[in-house]
Amino acid sequence: MIAIVDYGVGNLFSLRSSLERIGAQAVVTGDAAVIAGADRVILPGVGAFGDAADKLRAAGLDLAVLDAVQAGRPLLGICLGMQLLFEKSYEYGEHAGLGLLRGQVVPMEGTLPEELKIPHIGWNALHFTDSACPLFRYIHEGDCVYFVHSFYASGCEDSLAATAEYGLELTAAVAKGNVFGCQFHPEKSGDVGLNVLRAFCETEVQA
Repeated sequence: MIAIVDYGVGNLFSLRSSLERIGAQAVVTGDAAVIAGADRVILPGVGAFGDAADKLRAAGLDLAVLDAVQAGRPLLGICLGMQLLFEKSYEYGEHAGLGLLRGQVVPMEGTLPEELKIPHIGWNALHFTDSACPLFRYIHEGDCVYFVHSFYASGCEDSLAATAEYGLELTAAVAKGNVFGCQFHPEKSGDVGLNVLRAFCETEVQA
């Protein structure tokens, strides 16, 4: 069973529907005990990093996520949920993340060419930096996925799995041990996204 962490941030039911389409059993939950009993955990999220981090901690679900990782269960962060995996974010201030991955979340503003719109919204091709990443088992270099974001992960070379070009090479996916992240939305990325979720569902629990 996959636990989709519900901490009041984002529409979680389209993600659950996508998982059901590939035959995976998933539950949307804000119950730490349910998360503790799950085989795999997905941390979604949309909105502002600081607000999301505060809500996650206020509900005590940060500890549930950290405990799941410590127990060897696979964790997938999606969009803002991926950003929360890192050490900190500079989105409207400085905010601490979960610290599961090395790196920080920084603004696109002032970095991208001026003619490019922020937020970055739309379909972009994936460029694999780690083609052996388990998330890519059923997809190919150059497959397109759907993004919506104004901030991106930087300084994460030791977990970087894929980038997407939008004025510069933005972090698109990360993986280290049993911790995975997608800046894009697999639940909005058609068959490619479903295949990313299918691959995650097949990742093994680490002893």
